[in-house]
Amino acid sequence: MADDITVIHGPERPQITLPGGALYQAIVGDDTGAGVPLRTGIQTSPPGYQTPVHSHPYIETLTVLSGYGEAWLDGADERIPLGPGTTVMLPPHRPHAFRTVGDEPLVTLGIHVSGKRIVNYCDPPAP
Repeated sequence: MADDITVIHGPERPQITLPGGALYQAIVGDDTGAGVPLRTGIQTSPPGYQTPVHSHPYIETLTVLSGYGEAWLDGADERIPLGPGTTVMLPPHRPHAFRTVGDEPLVTLGIHVSGKRIVNYCDPPAP
């Protein structure tokens, strides 16, 4: 990790398109956070988008910047409503998913407590 301040300009960061049409933009990632034990990114999920059921071997937090959605955690009986300012912390190794609700994109800031983004996809779809 550098001894100086690292400045990252979001608009200059590349975006990748995820299956289903969501856009993901790593902010602190492999090329900007070498040696940093976390990764951050902004995901813009269009109306109707749902992530595949997946887990991570570390804690993940999601903060909603705009839009609305629902989160689902394996073993839970209910979906968690997501709206601007809502933050959810997802435990490690626990399958989860989220989806956009409504007619505007769901924009989330994700923080992965790992220098590498590791996604383990699961077979069953979210209920």
